[in-house]
Amino acid sequence: MKVIETANLTKIYGEGEGRVEALAGVSLGVEREEWISIVGPSGSGKSTLMNLLGLLDRPTSGSYVLDGREVSGLKGGEVTRARRDMIGFVFQSYNLLPRESTLKNVELPMVYAGVYGAERKRRAMEALERVGLSNRATHKPPELSGGQKQRVAIARALVNNPAIVLADEPTGNLDTRSGEGILDLFRELKADGTTLIMVTHDMEVAERAERIVEVRDGLIVADDRTNEKVEVAS
Repeated sequence: MKVIETANLTKIYGEGEGRVEALAGVSLGVEREEWISIVGPSGSGKSTLMNLLGLLDRPTSGSYVLDGREVSGLKGGEVTRARRDMIGFVFQSYNLLPRESTLKNVELPMVYAGVYGAERKRRAMEALERVGLSNRATHKPPELSGGQKQRVAIARALVNNPAIVLADEPTGNLDTRSGEGILDLFRELKADGTTLIMVTHDMEVAERAERIVEVRDGLIVADDRTNEKVEVAS
């Protein structure tokens, strides 16, 4: 069953001579529990596509069905609720609050979801345990390595139990060893039933997914299965 399905999705910025067609009609289906990579050169439209899939921006035209619901025409609060309930985000730059503890950073999405007190702390600690950082709960981001910061960002993305995690260059700022650790964690998340959509410029990273979607000039120009077996040993 498809958790994401778009049809002829377009995004145009500006008017007249300044008009830029960032997406020119993208139709994409993503199965539940699938792990895909989106690749393409700078300016290809892959980041625009990620923003539309994550409900961070609105398409100019076309259809976007998320978990069986047409969302391209949703308004204000409806968009916020759909994003909160369905999607977790992992960014290349981590986007952590430097003066707050790891625990407080992971708790943040639950503040907006209306989760309070002991339940919020419990769920945040569970998420940190899931990424192997429960022993860093009181540390602040400047006290963590790059790989640890990204794990905190992943814990934050998971804390509301989203069906989908969108990751934008999740290994881009990491050394090889830390990047491998993040990809191993993604394998575990996928095996646990999470749908993963990852934007990356690194083809070695992209090939860890089950499927690679290439975007160029605002269109999907290739959509191929990889040989990757996304399994985790018991």
